[in-house]
Amino acid sequence: VRQDLRTSLSTGKTAAGTPLTITLELVNTKSNCAPLAGYAVYLWHCDRDGNYSMYSSGVTGEDYLRGVQVSDASGKLSFKTIYPGCYDGRWPHAHFEIYSSLASATSAKNMVHTSQIAFPEDVCKAVYAGAQGYNTSARNLTRITLATDNVFSDGTGLQMATLTGSVAAGYTATLKVGV
Repeated sequence: VRQDLRTSLSTGKTAAGTPLTITLELVNTKSNCAPLAGYAVYLWHCDRDGNYSMYSSGVTGEDYLRGVQVSDASGKLSFKTIYPGCYDGRWPHAHFEIYSSLASATSAKNMVHTSQIAFPEDVCKAVYAGAQGYNTSARNLTRITLATDNVFSDGTGLQMATLTGSVAAGYTATLKVGV
């Protein structure tokens, strides 16, 4: 359970990249979009090179860019992280799973919702062109579109984050998530 995902708990290594704060607002779609307080969200995404800690070659010993937060009384929670990279074949994104409580966030069988956050093309292009270290992501972005992505090709109406900020100052991504 941590708000800042940038540093690996196991090694202390910090993932480099453009600062990004991801704020999710969880709402109950069966109750007039009332806030869902006390829900846990496990969020993870790749680094600026397109590698996933714990799984990709070279970063299996790291656990950065993944963590859990619990929604407050207004259904909101935030993660401090970096702007995710773009790996070959996928649009830039972050994954998340939602659990009804922190105690239930110990097994995927307990999840009540799973989804991904998509990032707007103009911001992806700005980050990949203007921030150091995103060269591979810039190349990969030229070979993928939302229409050809295997997850987002059916539309991003409920998954596209709203972003504010700049490459120099960092970004904030917000998304309302109905459960």
